[in-house]
Order: sequence, then C-alpha cells, then structure tokens
Amino acid sequence: MIKVANLSKLIGDVQALDNLSFSAENGQITGLLGPNGAGKTTCLRMLFGLLKPDNGNAEIDGIDVAVDPTAAKQQLGLFPDPFGLYERLTPREYIRYFAEISGLSVEQAKRATADVIHDLQLEDIADRRCKGFSQGQRMKTALAQAIVHKPSNIVLDEPTRGLDVMSTRVLRGLLRDLKDQGHCVLFSSHVMQEVSALCDRVIVMAAGKVVAVGSPQELCDQTGQGSLEEAFITLIGSDEGIAA
Repeated sequence: MIKVANLSKLIGDVQALDNLSFSAENGQITGLLGPNGAGKTTCLRMLFGLLKPDNGNAEIDGIDVAVDPTAAKQQLGLFPDPFGLYERLTPREYIRYFAEISGLSVEQAKRATADVIHDLQLEDIADRRCKGFSQGQRMKTALAQAIVHKPSNIVLDEPTRGLDVMSTRVLRGLLRDLKDQGHCVLFSSHVMQEVSALCDRVIVMAAGKVVAVGSPQELCDQTGQGSLEEAFITLIGSDEGIAA
C-alpha cells in the first residue's frame, strides 16, 4: 500500500504539490490522472526519495520514505523508460544487476532473475544483448527489472509512452496479472483510454492537488458525463494537456 499525506513542494516559484493526499491499495490498479504540469511525476519522485517534500510525508507499506528510504525502496518496483535499457547488457545481466542493488544477495539475485525470466517468457532473448530489441522486448525486460525483487508495490510513470499497440496490450495484461497477485499498482498518465482500460481507482490531479477520487464510472456519475474524458474536463475545468 502507498500513502501520501499533505505533500507540498515548491519548485522555483511553482507550487508543484499543494497539500496532496491519497492512498493506493493492494490488489488494485490506481491511476494518477492529470494534465501536464499537474504534479504527477513530482509526486512519484518523492515516493522514490528522489525529491524531498517541503511538508508532508509518503509511506510505502507503512514505512516513511524520509525516515527509512532504503527499506521503503525495497518495497517498490519502478518501471523505467524501456528505451533507456543498457544495450550492451543482456536481459539476464540487466535484471540481475537491479536485483542486487535492490538488496538481494548474489545467489538470491541469480534465482530471482531466472524466475522472472520464466514468468515473463523471456527465455528466448534472455542472453542476447538488448541492442536491437523490439518495443515489446524492451518493455518486458524493463518490467522484469521492476518486479525481480518481488516488491509489493509497482510504480509506473506514463508506462505506455512510445509503445506500439501490441506492446501496450501486453503491458496492460501484465499489470492486470500483478493486480490479481495482490500487488499495489500505481501509475501516472494523462491518456484517458489507458486509465479507463486499467484503473480500479483514479486520483484526478490539477495544480498539485487532488480534485476527485473514484472509479472511472464513479467519476462519470459524479459529473453527469458519459465518458471519462468529459468527466475529467468537467473536474479540472479545462481541456488543456489531455490526450485521447
């Protein structure tokens, strides 16, 4: 479970987060939905301890990120940009490296890497260098790195950006599998289709604040709109920064 309480952050003269509070539950996919500049990425960076809040706190499975960042990070899996893989490494080498820096011993990392390669059906490419991989192969390798240490929480920042249609479908299926296994999945997006297709619960953000919380259908009912896109525009009072 991920919980943020009263997070505030001033970056330059911009109030990136303004008393932001929400939770993301185990066994659910929770979406942070907002226009560009809403504060979604700033919030996720705080979850990983990359930014310190001016006020408030973030907890991962009850662990305060500011108090014990190492323990908190061990309960988090971060899905990186699939196009940022180390192309000279094989998936096996890449995944094992991140397993070790996530706290696993050399032997544990070796076993965990073999397990996740099997689970994501990466055996045919596991010992090939990543250079030249397709979008789908890169995406699966990136996800394997995020879950190799079996974190209870998976965090993704605009996960389908740059992926083709088939890779996006595969990723959606994998995220649903993680949800069904009891993981807490939290991702940020401004793509309505993606949020509607995946999310059990949506946190609508604007100007660093939460403006609404609910399932896609609940947000439609709350605003009297027939689609999540129209509900979103109603809630934030603007169509700036959204994508269909």
